[in-house]
Amino acid sequence: MSSSLILPEIKVPAHPVWPQKSAAEKQAQKQRIKDLLQQQNAVLVAHYYVDGDLQALAEETGGCVADSLEMARYGTTTDASTLIVCGVRFMGETAKILNPEKTVLMPDLAATCSLDEGCPADQFSDFCDLHPDHTVVVYANTSAAVKARADWMVTSGIALPIVKHLASEGKKILWAPDKHLGHYVQKITGTEMTFWPGSCVVHEEFKSVALERLRKLHPDAAVLVHPESPDEIVEQADVIGSTTALIKAVAEMPQEEFIVATDDGIFWKMQQVAPQKKLISAPTAGEGATCESCAHCPWMAMNALDNLEALLNTHSNEIRIDENIRADALKPIQRMLDFAADHNISGKYQK
Repeated sequence: MSSSLILPEIKVPAHPVWPQKSAAEKQAQKQRIKDLLQQQNAVLVAHYYVDGDLQALAEETGGCVADSLEMARYGTTTDASTLIVCGVRFMGETAKILNPEKTVLMPDLAATCSLDEGCPADQFSDFCDLHPDHTVVVYANTSAAVKARADWMVTSGIALPIVKHLASEGKKILWAPDKHLGHYVQKITGTEMTFWPGSCVVHEEFKSVALERLRKLHPDAAVLVHPESPDEIVEQADVIGSTTALIKAVAEMPQEEFIVATDDGIFWKMQQVAPQKKLISAPTAGEGATCESCAHCPWMAMNALDNLEALLNTHSNEIRIDENIRADALKPIQRMLDFAADHNISGKYQK
């Protein structure tokens, strides 16, 4: 990394406060949204980290609730003319890159990501120029302009097999933007890698000493960790994997308790697949805590029933991407999707 590289300060927003509704009010609102979706030939594509009401609504209306890999795939398979992406901006951009003929909307275009914001396209391009002999691999949590500079895009669920494949070809990897996921991939694959120094404000908050104490209080619990977490958290894991992999672990493992080190929005799906099991959020408090995120992404929290309904009434917040950038960004994404199809890769987990 260039010593002159100065990354932008990430301004973490406060968690939005949405109006409380009675069960009847919420049900009436959901029905209005369902009617609007049908009238507009629109479908919801929701990430596991958004509010459970949105995940439930996506499933009830024939949409998609998934990790970022499956979200990327889904838009290309639906007949809907409008994709409404409930997640963060890079997910909406990925949907538009893959589906330029479709309208892609989001409840709030300001819902971004600390990894995305911490990797500006111009600085990243300069960084790549410093390493012309490296294959550029970027995580999904990046802007369309950053993807346009890359050779490959990966998600956490497919990063290991793709990097192993590139290593088998003797490639040196320039990795961006999540340093923790990158270090985990390097540790597993032994690949020569150069890292952009980004991190996720949610996963950065998990505290190792506090996690050790929590494990002692729940000695029979399995520890599930997303590899965006720091090394000292990953080292305590029983299962390390993508959101899909962690959900699968809760469903299939025999333990009755799970300590989960990722965004707690995932608990809705985990409870759906294993309602009898106890889920405990990994601690974000303790030594060194700042609790910027408190285990839930403040940008994911910008997605709610209220602004989803408003969006369907106004058709605002459309994702638009310059065509030259879109065409260049499509190449690394398509490489990933083709690789996944060729190798039959889906959610899986490993120790």
